[in-house]
Amino acid sequence: MRIHLIAAGTRMPPWVEAGFDEYARRMPPELSLRLVEVPLGRRGKGADLDRLREKEGRKMLAAVPRDARIVALEVKGAAWDTPTLARHLQSWMAEGRDLALLVGGPEGLPDACRAAAHGQWSLSPLTLPHPLVRVVLAEQIYRAWSILAGHPYHR
Repeated sequence: MRIHLIAAGTRMPPWVEAGFDEYARRMPPELSLRLVEVPLGRRGKGADLDRLREKEGRKMLAAVPRDARIVALEVKGAAWDTPTLARHLQSWMAEGRDLALLVGGPEGLPDACRAAAHGQWSLSPLTLPHPLVRVVLAEQIYRAWSILAGHPYHR
């Protein structure tokens, strides 16, 4: 199974790339973690933010592999602790299909992305900066895998 983190935004600071890459590198080959970045539209004065969000959403959905399970990262989604995430990961792995995690831009995900999703997950009720979300997601997925694998990372 491959996990595709499909995120709006490019040109992240080096610490974001290093953090994501560190946890993606730790994942076993049978559960690879891949980042797909969707460029943000230009948000200048007078920009139509709804139109930009919809366009970004179309690009995100186009990046979802065929037959992949889609989970939208949403502040109003289900809040899971790490053991619950591990149980979801185990279930997703048993399905045998890829997983696509969608992370929207500054205005969030458009309705089309939420409608296409098989579920919604909230990392926190806090508003997190989008670059940090990538690192937190990668770490939590690695931690959930470590629970399933009996690895001592999660103590």
